[in-house]
Amino acid sequence: MKTSKVLILYTGGTIGMKMTADHVYEPVPNYFTDLLLTMRQFHDPYHHFDDTVMKNLKALVTPVSLYGKRTIYTIYEYDELIDSANLVLKDWVKIATDIEINYNLFDSFIILHGTDTMAFSASALSFMLENLGKTVILTGSQVPLSEVRNDAIDNLLGALTIAGHYIIPEVTLFFDQKLFRGNRTKKVDATNFNAFNSPNMKPLVKLGININVSWKDVLRPTEIAKFHVHKRLNQHVALLRLYPGITYSTLKSFLNSSVEGVILESYGAGNAPDKRKDLLQALKEATDQGIIIVNCTQCTKGSVSDIYATGKVLTDAGLISGKDMTTECALAKLSYLLGKNINKEAIKQLIKTNIRGELSDT
Repeated sequence: MKTSKVLILYTGGTIGMKMTADHVYEPVPNYFTDLLLTMRQFHDPYHHFDDTVMKNLKALVTPVSLYGKRTIYTIYEYDELIDSANLVLKDWVKIATDIEINYNLFDSFIILHGTDTMAFSASALSFMLENLGKTVILTGSQVPLSEVRNDAIDNLLGALTIAGHYIIPEVTLFFDQKLFRGNRTKKVDATNFNAFNSPNMKPLVKLGININVSWKDVLRPTEIAKFHVHKRLNQHVALLRLYPGITYSTLKSFLNSSVEGVILESYGAGNAPDKRKDLLQALKEATDQGIIIVNCTQCTKGSVSDIYATGKVLTDAGLISGKDMTTECALAKLSYLLGKNINKEAIKQLIKTNIRGELSDT
């Protein structure tokens, strides 16, 4: 019988938490794996497999799917489970490194992650995992697997199904029966199960009675190259949102810090107050000094353009169009590019270049 091998990196998040006597959700060591072992849809206790490596890793095995295939998987639970609100750049490096170490042992990878910063992580990993040839899926849940009514079952089972049956060689995010390109996602809802969306790109996969894959949208390698993890990220990047009445001193002090790159969230289609010469002068001085500033829209959907005079003034001040990148993606991409040994002009060009499917071809 056909099988596939999947590594699940359990980094933390709501999905594996347990309710305490004080009615607080908290992670409990080994609880998540033990719970999955009791659930028939996640583990067939009567099936014995001959894979020595997986046996040594105390693997679980799914029942036979409708496609006549089983998925053998193991869960690597982090010693210190991360609340995603506490996530820092070194955590991205650890996740990427764990994939690198195990890359040749598994067919695909699932990362269980808290929802608060999942879109940031999906974006960062999409750039860090260079020449990726295997499926990588981030998922989690709004309600823990331990609760009777939850979204954890569908999210994990959907991710396992895709990881075990399809080769989609990019970093993706699965939630609410949809698989999105990771660097196109945003968390859009704090209380409902459809917590994530991809405003400027349709899902790669939709699960219903049938599994519908939009193969024409799936990224494919354009050259034969060895998988590589880029681990150097520049932490001196920041996010600034324009708002009515923002003062010159606020903007100037922000730009006078140790920041090397900025994502500016502007109005609408990339606009700023063109009558505020003090703000425009501060931005121009910053770009002249070598700070890279990327112009992204505050809107959930859409793209940056300089069709309006209020948008052209930012281009004239040296800002780079982020086009239709999400701010999460733009921040991660800028950190990634500033961490490479390339000059500023090359970085400016690459910001505007579609390198991981993060930009629409318009």
